[in-house]
Amino acid sequence: MTLVQSNPDLVRVLTQNKMIAVVGFHHDSMKPAFYVPEYMHRQGYTVIPVNPSLAARGESYFGHKAVATLAEITTPVDIVDIFRRSDRVPDHLDDILAMNPLPKVVWLQLGIRNDGVAHKLNARGIDVVQDRCLLADHRALL
Repeated sequence: MTLVQSNPDLVRVLTQNKMIAVVGFHHDSMKPAFYVPEYMHRQGYTVIPVNPSLAARGESYFGHKAVATLAEITTPVDIVDIFRRSDRVPDHLDDILAMNPLPKVVWLQLGIRNDGVAHKLNARGIDVVQDRCLLADHRALL
């Protein structure tokens, strides 16, 4: 598995993976943590919001109830899309590695990078995209 950076690899990720769990999903439609997942949903991807506050309120988005943690997702996830500060990414490593099956890709949104976590994920066979916008790459490459 690799640190995904090339356009052909990004195209592969975007075309072969349709189930996305969004860690740090936000309810405010003006924030990237809302409008990026919304865009992906409109493009035919299944999006599961992961946010403990929204889950506690029983909120749903894009046809799926918000969940508090990745452990609550009962279907296989292809991409874990992370909207958390770089220094908070390690907080989610154990949850990601406990998923069964493991996700194929962990995508750290634009401005988010954690090489230590990326290498640990790679060691477990998970591709990693860092510091890239899922929406912008989808629009540019597909």
